[in-house]
Amino acid sequence: MKNYSFTFDDDRFDMAIVPKVEESQLYELYFDETELYILTPFVEKDSSLAILYPLLDYQQALNNIKKELSMQFLFLSFISAILSFIFSLYALSPIKESLRLLEEFIKDIIHDLNTPLTSILINLKMMEKNEETQSIEQSTKAISMLHKNLDIYLKNSKLESEKFMLSEVVNEQVEFFKPLYDHLEWTIKLKDRVIYSNKNALSRIIYNLLSNACKYNTNNGFIHIESQGKKLIISNKSYGIKHPERIFERFYKESERGLGIGLHIVDKLTKELAIEKQLYIKDGVVFVELTLN
Repeated sequence: MKNYSFTFDDDRFDMAIVPKVEESQLYELYFDETELYILTPFVEKDSSLAILYPLLDYQQALNNIKKELSMQFLFLSFISAILSFIFSLYALSPIKESLRLLEEFIKDIIHDLNTPLTSILINLKMMEKNEETQSIEQSTKAISMLHKNLDIYLKNSKLESEKFMLSEVVNEQVEFFKPLYDHLEWTIKLKDRVIYSNKNALSRIIYNLLSNACKYNTNNGFIHIESQGKKLIISNKSYGIKHPERIFERFYKESERGLGIGLHIVDKLTKELAIEKQLYIKDGVVFVELTLN
């Protein structure tokens, strides 16, 4: 037989001999109203040694540990956020510079294209009209329209309002697209009225809507344009749009065709002109409604 002796000099704890309770497990942590304690074996079989610790002291120590850990967590999170911000700036700076150079490059191209396009269109007007010159004129106008789209996309110039006839703007764009998409059925029902807005911007909106309606039409589809009160409604047959809620997002497109900025320009210009727009699909037909002032 071996003899064991052990001491418990820590004054934070108390010890007591308590009657052994059958349901109690040794070395388990128990709580009562004032203390927490652990029961350990004792020399007497019908008794247990209880090591006691005040419950209030335990709760105070636990709260102090929580506060200390919270402060450390907040401090480390703040340091991590600063480091992440610095590294993100460092990582994104080459991309930002590349985008700036690309924007400057596009601006230079737009500026350089303006003179030859204007010259071609002026000379075409002076030439005798035939099938070949008309084809060249249509192609040049298409390039000119793309040029204007890019120009509007990059510029943030203020739009001045003026008075003009709605039919003048709509018919100008219809005359451009109709020969290019003569396989489509065109229906125009306009109640002509005076519009007070920016003529060039509204012309650009209608151009981009008709361009999109023509490109993504069905083989035997149609383009229908009509006015109802203050609303101008453009509708076209379509194979469907997968994500109509994203159709006006910048660079979003559902096929390989186009640049994905045409309808974004529509969104940008309608907001600047305070024109309410609505796009919805019904029975395979895409409707775009513009509420004009």
